[in-house]
Amino acid sequence: MEKTLNRIHPVSDPEATYFLQVSWEKDLGTGFGLLLSDCQCAWTGTASEEDISREAADIEMDREKYVEELRKALIARGESAGKYNFVISRDEKNKACHFSYERNLNDGSFRLGSLKLQEVPSPAEVIKELIGYCLDSLGKLQAKTEHLQRENERLFSNWSNVEKRLEKCVEAKEELEADLYSRFVLVLNEKKAKIRNLQKLLSEAKESAVDAKCARDSVAPTEMAIKRENNYDASTDEESENLAQASLPSGLEPCKVCGMQ
Repeated sequence: MEKTLNRIHPVSDPEATYFLQVSWEKDLGTGFGLLLSDCQCAWTGTASEEDISREAADIEMDREKYVEELRKALIARGESAGKYNFVISRDEKNKACHFSYERNLNDGSFRLGSLKLQEVPSPAEVIKELIGYCLDSLGKLQAKTEHLQRENERLFSNWSNVEKRLEKCVEAKEELEADLYSRFVLVLNEKKAKIRNLQKLLSEAKESAVDAKCARDSVAPTEMAIKRENNYDASTDEESENLAQASLPSGLEPCKVCGMQ
């Protein structure tokens, strides 16, 4: 069985303090029990599943939405503070208490439901039960707090180890980057030197090719001039020889050896 205990102040007497305990099985919509006490008297009552359906029909609200409103009004007090009011009316004659819960609106409020609670013959037992519930809840919260504290310490320790490992990884990464950068610079400089050497060789090769072409271009006219000169000398000699033969008297032939008559 689920239980909650809240402190409430009725709108009829805001200075008064009451303690409201709500108990239910699995789901609030299947019914719940109420225990109300001002630490002097105590009243108790129950709301069945049929009562909840009737109340939802009376205010013309969808049942699921109505159960959610009940949860906010009676259980989830922290998230709905100021949104709901409680009205407590004691009936001393009948030893009863009329307890109703309302939803606040901008221009008023409307009643969600009400229960007639019966006075408990021995309120001391009820108060004892409420104190026991508070102590049990406090013990559970303390145990949960200690567990969360140990878990927090463990997570903090793990985080410290992870942080140290991360710092080492960052240092290793920086060292690796520096090493790779130095190697890259070395390789880059070698490549630049090779490129400069290749450019120099290419430039020299181009210059050699240009010089060779110029040399060929200058040698060709010279050879042609020499050839023309040789041809000219040969033709001149031949003409001179022809003229000499033509000037000799008939019957004379030049000497075979010296060319003289």
